[in-house]
Amino acid sequence: MDDIRAVAFDVNGTLVDILTDEHDEQIFRALGHTLTYAGIDLRRGEVRDRYFRYLDEQRGQSAEEHPEFDVVAIFARLVAEHGTAYTRALPADRLAALPLFLAETYRGISRRRLELYPWVPEVLTALAARYPLAVVTDGQSAWARAELHQVGLLERFSPVVVSGDHGFRKPDPRLFALACEGIGVPADQTLYVGNDMHRDVFGAREAGMRTVMFVSGQGDQTYRDTVPDHMISDHRELAAILGVPLS
Repeated sequence: MDDIRAVAFDVNGTLVDILTDEHDEQIFRALGHTLTYAGIDLRRGEVRDRYFRYLDEQRGQSAEEHPEFDVVAIFARLVAEHGTAYTRALPADRLAALPLFLAETYRGISRRRLELYPWVPEVLTALAARYPLAVVTDGQSAWARAELHQVGLLERFSPVVVSGDHGFRKPDPRLFALACEGIGVPADQTLYVGNDMHRDVFGAREAGMRTVMFVSGQGDQTYRDTVPDHMISDHRELAAILGVPLS
């Protein structure tokens, strides 16, 4: 891979080992209780049913082949449709911030684990001495950058391309193209590392990138006849593939 001039990564399942339970009843119980302080009276089942209905409707109304939802817009709709006179009398800045606060609360309660895979910091440090590094991740804008910050990775990448900012998800090749444009390196000289054979490897190859599959056990392990340039199960193998020594 002597012609590689940049490296881009997926995040969840590739760099970050994350576990969430987005159907946990405690999420919707807590959200229902929180909403009472904004003058909105919804039981946990009502919050849950509206959340997933609004999400499905968003995706169904999208013209994209791989639509991404907007979690903040979901909660903004919930507040708008179920707000009371008390809600509308809240200070304007508090009311404006409420949908994002609810989205963050949802994610915080649903999250069970958020930690780096072994050797990620060391490998990224070594790669950064030679290559510009970028991220292309499926995720919500309300969550993705904060989670990268929490594990100490946000400042290591530029650009950070998040599907929630664009309304479509991987494997749409436009997301990968945005990363290449941000780095300033052509796709055929950029290596993409991901854990999902469809969304990551197939998507990046469709965009013209070289690919490495990180076998974490998350995501699709096969997709049609897609074959990555390399498969790894330890991030130190990536450094070896690129001929980058670890200190």
